[in-house]
Amino acid sequence: MSYVTLCKAKNIMEGELAAFSIDGDDVMLVWPDGGEMKAFQGTCPHQKVPLWSTFNGRIITCQFHNWVFDGRTGKGLSPTGCELKEYPLRIEDGMVQVQLQP
Repeated sequence: MSYVTLCKAKNIMEGELAAFSIDGDDVMLVWPDGGEMKAFQGTCPHQKVPLWSTFNGRIITCQFHNWVFDGRTGKGLSPTGCELKEYPLRIEDGMVQVQLQP
């Protein structure tokens, strides 16, 4: 499947999160402190509300119901047993690209 370009790689820095909407899919780029850039679904699996407003460099928190996710893995910390869908990510010619369809 093909990759979709989100932004220039230099536009996101370590410790930041950036949100995108692609053909109705909400995607967030997360570069956690001390980790690698990742692309996750941009909505909380609990009630599909946006996640990208609360990120402290390591932890993503749903502002509506306080579900908490590890920005390095997408795994739920509170509650446990849930996780964010991760999309394949690559940097091609200085551009961040994600693959939304397997």
